[in-house]
Amino acid sequence: MGYGNQCLDLGIRPLFPGQHLAGKAITVQGGRDPRTRAEIEAEGKGASGFTSVADLLYPGTVVVVDGGGEGWTGKFGEMTSWRLKQCGATGIVIDGFIRDLWGLQMIPDYTVCARGTSPIESANRWRIYATNCAIAMPGTLTSQVRVDPGDWIVAEADGVIVVPQGIAMEALIKAEEIEVREEGMRQDLAAGMSFDDAFNKWGRA
Repeated sequence: MGYGNQCLDLGIRPLFPGQHLAGKAITVQGGRDPRTRAEIEAEGKGASGFTSVADLLYPGTVVVVDGGGEGWTGKFGEMTSWRLKQCGATGIVIDGFIRDLWGLQMIPDYTVCARGTSPIESANRWRIYATNCAIAMPGTLTSQVRVDPGDWIVAEADGVIVVPQGIAMEALIKAEEIEVREEGMRQDLAAGMSFDDAFNKWGRA
């Protein structure tokens, strides 16, 4: 459909087996916290940035986080993820790490896609700079994949795909057509039909 490079870096994927995710993106742009300790104490730890994310959410959204190149802190964690879920998020996609692996696994119907987990707190080290703006996430087939607020995020065990909002409905219709053919082929193969006969019937491989 003219968008051939929409796969995020394959290092970003669901943390837990069997999880999948689909929803509209609410974007977050962050980076290293350049403030001195005195400035942090005077201004606070950046909770307002997190609050601004939660305020943007509605049922079915996915929080997509550009980590800004900060490599080691857990950008969000178990408790912040509970807040995001309560505000409508079905999951989060992070170019970076997240905290609290065991706790995250207990949150129902919430999928975490990240590079892994870290015990390092983000407070005083990483902060949110902007929300609901265009961001660039690292890609697999291209260096960057643009994510705009409202784009669709689709993820499962193989990785994360960004579907631009403008083609989302057409892409869904095409995907459903493919799924009908593939399910027919699965059933015929399971019933003993040869691969060649099933392929000739359904045209999927």
